[in-house]
Amino acid sequence: MTDLLTLLSSNPYPGRGIVVGHDRVYYFIMGRSANSRNRVFTLTEDGIQTQAYDPSKLEDPSLIIYHPVRTMGDKLIVTNGDQTDTIRDTGCFRRALMGREFEPDAPNYTPRISALLRPDGSFELSILKRGQDGRCLRQFFSYEGCDPDQGYFISTYQGPGDPLPSFAGEPIPVTVPEPEQVWAALNGDNKVALYANVDGRVTLFNKNLGD
Repeated sequence: MTDLLTLLSSNPYPGRGIVVGHDRVYYFIMGRSANSRNRVFTLTEDGIQTQAYDPSKLEDPSLIIYHPVRTMGDKLIVTNGDQTDTIRDTGCFRRALMGREFEPDAPNYTPRISALLRPDGSFELSILKRGQDGRCLRQFFSYEGCDPDQGYFISTYQGPGDPLPSFAGEPIPVTVPEPEQVWAALNGDNKVALYANVDGRVTLFNKNLGD
């Protein structure tokens, strides 16, 4: 099992990331451009949304303003894009994502990462990324649950690069530190916001708000 704090602190740019554990879920966003960094997480009735910290500096909202977290009945959806709404509106995790693909942001073609958490502790993770042939590779991972001291981590990128290399392989089994530790481990220049839900208690961290 990989130490999550070491994994994050040693990687200056994993992009967006999801960690699902026995009693918690984390979702973070990072940014390199001014447009990506000009964001905060705010609470909604059924989850959170991204908003521009300074609306006057917002350039293209199409891939950066969305609902990362929403409920679907007694289930929780967590994603890095507007596929959150596709999953909720479709009502089926896999069927919804079979109709979506990676983001159209060449040359990076940012993968879409998604999670669905169920009340019984089982969950699903997915990544939609561009294959070597240019077609969309859709990967799904189903888990019956995990031990209290373990979680699974997936991110959009392996790390920095030009173009940015997409996450590869299966979600990584990781330790599950506390929210404050996760926030501190993210690269100070690139981190933007973190959503933490531990036993139903939600905490938001926003760099632009001084967190």
